[in-house]
Parts: sequence; structure tokens; C-alpha cells
Amino acid sequence: MSVQFPAPLQAGQRVALVSPARKISAAELAPAIATLKSWGLEVVLGESIAGDHHQFAGDDDLRRRDFQQQLDDPGIRAILCARGGYGTARIVDGLDLTRFAAQPKWVAGFSDVTVLNSHLLAQGYASIHGVMPVLFHQTGGELALETLRRALFGEPFQPIDVAPHPLNWPGTATGELVGGNLSLLQTITGTPSQASFAGRILFLEDLDEYLYHIDRMLLHLHRSGQLAGLAGLVVGHFSAMRDNTIPFGSAAWEIIDRFARRYDFPVAYGFPTGHEADNLALVVGQSVTLTVNADGARLAT
Repeated sequence: MSVQFPAPLQAGQRVALVSPARKISAAELAPAIATLKSWGLEVVLGESIAGDHHQFAGDDDLRRRDFQQQLDDPGIRAILCARGGYGTARIVDGLDLTRFAAQPKWVAGFSDVTVLNSHLLAQGYASIHGVMPVLFHQTGGELALETLRRALFGEPFQPIDVAPHPLNWPGTATGELVGGNLSLLQTITGTPSQASFAGRILFLEDLDEYLYHIDRMLLHLHRSGQLAGLAGLVVGHFSAMRDNTIPFGSAAWEIIDRFARRYDFPVAYGFPTGHEADNLALVVGQSVTLTVNADGARLAT
């Protein structure tokens, strides 16, 4: 299945901010709205931005209805997920992509938005894994924000270079990008939102998980056969990992290494993607080349 790419944004177009998961307020988004306007965009706030249902940005029906409205509106040229949290998987089965398919638009976000990144790719559409509006102005996140702007406006992808890492596995691979948050990728395994990893370059990141959870989730991906056909693996931030009183005995990257070494594809650690300020935008579905050697690793188109 060939991947379809939305048209690049142009100044004067409208973009929608929605929250498919955790609740947020317009006040929290004020700095991001100002930034989007400085890019020449008109900002529309979805109903979910004012939604409030326990920890969610409105109940499931409100969040689904809001997202569907932005998918269907031909005047909205991109949907930016305001924040992550938990809840996107609860609404994704209710989304109808019929009108979206007639005129695809960018959907952008990360973390819990991995559900949408994967769901869209499974249907043959590219999307953006990148910094969300609530995090636009983190200290140290200036380049992350700039890479999101470049991706939205169709500017060329700038190669990402990272330093050598002792766990790297050398080689060169070309394939479409797939991936995101490990916890969510494991959650959607076996559902219509699961995008194939076969022949693709998988990127992974996660936050605030017990180390044994990382092992358990990778074991699931391994046993379900999803790792077997990978062209390559890119490992991003595994932030704020937790451990039990009796230690698990391995750090997150060491756990990943034990699974990756069962296969024969290049692996690169230390990429700037995930729950840190240097969360550079990646276009899910874009064909890239991963090169890993003694000098480090590079991801380029």
C-alpha cells in the first residue's frame, strides 16, 4: 500500500487544536496559539479544548465528535493534538475517514497520539510524530518546534545525526517510518489501528514505565512476530523509568538490546524523539534511510 501525504500547509490556512485524550484549557494553549498565528495560520479551537470529564477532555463521545468534525471540515488543513495523556484509543474506532480520504490533512502529535499515527498509517496516510502545543515552549525545545513547522509546511527533512552508542548495531536500511510510544504500540496490537512493521524502520520511545513493563511489551512485539520483518530500529528517549524494590537488573536500552540482537537489522540508540525537549518531528510513513556505523547514526531521506 502506497502512503498518501497531505498537502503542505500554506500561510492563511486554518488549523484545529483538539484534545483526544487528557483535558486542557485554552489558557494553557495561549503561547502555542500565538506561535501558530506567527506562522501565518488561523487557529480553530475544537470543542474538546473546553471539555472536562474526569481526567479526559470531555467524554468519549465529545472527543470523538470533535475529532470527526475536524476530519470532515475541508477548511481545516491540519489537526494538532494539544496534549497526550490517555484516551485516544477509546475514540479511534468511531472515526470515519471517508471525507478525510478525499482530501487528507496533517494530524500531528506524539505519546498517546501514537494511536492516531499508527491508525492513519494502517489506512495508508502519513502523519506527524512531533511536539504538541502544550509543550511548544519547553526550554531546549526550539529545534523540536522548528522541525514541526518544517514538516507541516512541507520543507525538506533535515538529516538527524547522533553520536556513537555502545549498543548500536551497524548497517544501512531504507524503509518507511513507523512507531512512536512503545506502550501504545503494544496496546493496539491486534486491532485495526495496528500498522505493519514489515520492511519499515521502527522508532520507539516511552515515559514513566517500570522496567519490567518495557521487557513485557517488547516480549509481546517479539512473540507476535512484529519485530521479525523490521528493516531497522531507532531508539529514542525512555524517560523517567521506574524500578521495583527488587531491581529488574537492566536499564531500558539494555532490555531493548536483548530483543534487537535476536534479529539482523541496524539499530541506533540516542535519537531525539520522545518525552524530552529535543523531540524532533518525524513523518510517519515517510521513506528514510538509517545508517549506523562507527561514527554514529544518521536518519535521512
